[in-house]
Amino acid sequence: MSSGVPGWMRLARTAILFGLAKKAYDIGRKPENQQRIKQAAARLQAQRAARRKA
Repeated sequence: MSSGVPGWMRLARTAILFGLAKKAYDIGRKPENQQRIKQAAARLQAQRAARRKA
């Protein structure tokens, strides 16, 4: 514990982050969100391609 943060705080932080990650994963797996994710990914790829051409 060189950072001076108590162990229970580190454990609580890890538990909260795990809960948030699980929530994001569950939302991403819903069929209605799959299309949104694909569209967002395609938009990002198009933006990157446009930047490379310029």
